[in-house]
Parts: sequence; structure tokens; C-alpha cells
Amino acid sequence: MKSVLKTLMLGAALLGSVAPLSFANAQDTRIIVVSHGQANDPFWSVVKNGVNAAAEDTKVSVDYRAPETFDMVAMGQLIDAAVNQKPAGLVVSIPDASALSPSIKRAVDAGIPVISMNSGSDVAKSLGALLHVGQDEYTAGKVAGDKLREMGGKNGLCVNHEVGNVSLDERCRGFADGFRGQVAVLPVSNDPTEVQAKVKAALSSNQAIDTLIALGAGTSGEPSLTAVAEAGKTGKIHVATFDLSAGFLKAVDAGEASFAIDQQQFLQGYLPVVFLANYAKYGLIPGGDVPSGPNLITKEKAAQAIELSAKGIR
Repeated sequence: MKSVLKTLMLGAALLGSVAPLSFANAQDTRIIVVSHGQANDPFWSVVKNGVNAAAEDTKVSVDYRAPETFDMVAMGQLIDAAVNQKPAGLVVSIPDASALSPSIKRAVDAGIPVISMNSGSDVAKSLGALLHVGQDEYTAGKVAGDKLREMGGKNGLCVNHEVGNVSLDERCRGFADGFRGQVAVLPVSNDPTEVQAKVKAALSSNQAIDTLIALGAGTSGEPSLTAVAEAGKTGKIHVATFDLSAGFLKAVDAGEASFAIDQQQFLQGYLPVVFLANYAKYGLIPGGDVPSGPNLITKEKAAQAIELSAKGIR
């Protein structure tokens, strides 16, 4: 990461024709990150680790903010508050464009450079964002569905811990299109106990289910694995998840789960801060979106990802 950053900095320094913006010194540059990620979701702790690493590498001031629950009203208010502070750059996730677009457009109209990350790839440009760092969720879901169909799956369950989050809904839609079999969506919360109980009940009520995909490794993937085990169906049901956790990766490595889909959320936190820091100092910005995923982590790849996941990087 640091070598890439040094290369970017050197390249920028050599481009004498690029006039730096008003934020000449790194110490004067403040970037605000507003995500929809909940505090008890291990996925978002990795995103925040990426943000913190970028702040350290670029020597800029970065504030990371998120609502306590999946609350678009509260998130919009956080974005509005950030705009009022006139930062050098703003990073946002966009799980619900209709709810958040007024606040994001307000930032753009105020002349604040905006980069979206994680969710919102389909609407980022229309809202005025410079670019998006993340994965296309429908495509990722379809890739997962294709793979699970190839593995013999015919009757699937998509465990959605944030129904109403457009990105997660797109994952289930893509999965259904790629899977081409029977697919039911199971709405749950991000409470592991509830996830485990509802998945177990679903497996009990429909013995034909042979495939299960969760939309978050720590929030719904691991509890789903526990439910499958309690139902006595470990190895009989293909279980996959979006995103990574050390616990789920160990299950993949042990052959108890099929795969995990890595969207490299560390980069989703890291890269937007690096890009905005360089934009503030040199006027440099990539010319297009940066796809951070999807990457399928199967048994062959699981072992090498476990250590970094435990460290909060994968």
C-alpha cells in the first residue's frame, strides 16, 4: 500500500503543470467519511481500518462517522453536518440513493469533492461523485449464483440482514438470476441469535433447501453455519457468504462452507481517502471507478486469507 502511495505522490510532484488546490499542506486537509455501517458489524470495522491506514499514510485528518443503526434519516443528517464543516473531501456509501441524494447533492453543490464507496455504484455519477470504489452487487450475486448452481444447487435461500439496503437486495437478485433454481429471501436483522434461529426454522420448514447464501460473513454467515450444523446438515447444504470473517474462512478451509466473496473492503476505506488527499494537494484523481471485487475465496485460497482477516485487513 505504502509503495503505491509513494509512487502516486512522486508522480504528482513531477507534474508541474498541475496546480494544487487551496489545501496546500497535508495538515490542513480534512476528509470526512460517512458510511451506513453499524458499529457491531465486523465488515465495517475493516473499512474503518482502511480509512485509518490511509489517514496515517497520507498524513491528513480523517473523521469516520456512521449511524448507530441502519437509519437513512440519521445518515443524511451526518452528511449534512459534514457539509457544514466544509471538508476538503467527503467519502460516502450510498445504500439508498432516494433517501441520501439531497444530502450528497448538497455536498457537490457546495464544491466539496465526493467519492462513493461500497454501495451506490449505479448512481454515484448521477449524484455528482467523482468516482466509486467497490463492487457491482448484482454482478457479484450473479457470480455467486452461477458458482453454486455449478456445485449442484437447485433450491436456494438468500439470508438478508438489511432488507431495504438496495445493495444487499441487488445481491439476492443477482444470486437468483445466476442460480436459476428456486430461491427464497429470508429477512433477518444483524443479531446473530435471530439469524441462527430464523435460518434453522427455514431449513426445518423446507427440507428441499440445498443452498444458502448469506450477505455478511460475521453478521449472517457464521450464524447460518451454526444453524446448518444444528440442523444436522453440515456438508449437505452448500453455504456461501458475501464478505469475509476469520470464523467463516476457517469453515471454508475445513470444507464446511463453499466459499466467501471478498470485495476487499479495506480498500474501500483506504483508496477514497488516498484519492481525495492527492486531489486536494495536486488536483489528481483516477479517471474512472475502481472495482474492488468480487473475488471468490474458496478452500484453496482460504488459509492465506484467515490471518489477514483476523488482523482486520481482509
